[in-house]
Amino acid sequence: MRNIFLGIIIAFVIVFGLRYCENKKENREILEANTALIQKELKNVGKLIVTEGSYAQVFSYRDSKDLFYGLTYANKRALVVVNAKATIAYDLSKVKTEIDETAKTVTITSIPKPELFINPNIQYYDVTQDYLNQFTASDYNKIKSRIEKSLRKKIEASELRTNAENRLISELQKIYILTNSMGWTLKYNSTVVETEAELQKLKL
Repeated sequence: MRNIFLGIIIAFVIVFGLRYCENKKENREILEANTALIQKELKNVGKLIVTEGSYAQVFSYRDSKDLFYGLTYANKRALVVVNAKATIAYDLSKVKTEIDETAKTVTITSIPKPELFINPNIQYYDVTQDYLNQFTASDYNKIKSRIEKSLRKKIEASELRTNAENRLISELQKIYILTNSMGWTLKYNSTVVETEAELQKLKL
């Protein structure tokens, strides 16, 4: 009788041990699968987000060259019409993340700065120039530089950057939705993101 009871206990311990190992293995497999899925999603999100805007502006260019110590001047001028396309892009392939399987936490540690690209289409009208003060390649480069500087200032103050930031947030929300659905936690540096609304408040 004693041997039978001892056998039952041993059998129970073996069954319990096998089930424990199976559950532990299954939990580990689920954790690894979840981690792989999160890594895949982070890779998929790592694409270029572009916000594009069109701008039109008219510039007047004038230049006078002093001749004979102020007795006379050689002039040149032009009316410059600019139609430009501007894009703001985030290269999310450069987003840096850390995955802590034990704590089930995905931490975004770094997001690249937005890049502004300006592609101006410059057309010249009403071009006049004196023989001793004609347009050169240097003049055209100077005009282009001034135009790009003016457009950059105008674009920085426009809604284009805000729109790009909103596009960035919408991409990061995909990461939040995925991690939240799996019971993981999303962090941006040391800040825990508990709701989608909190993403809007982060200073990225």
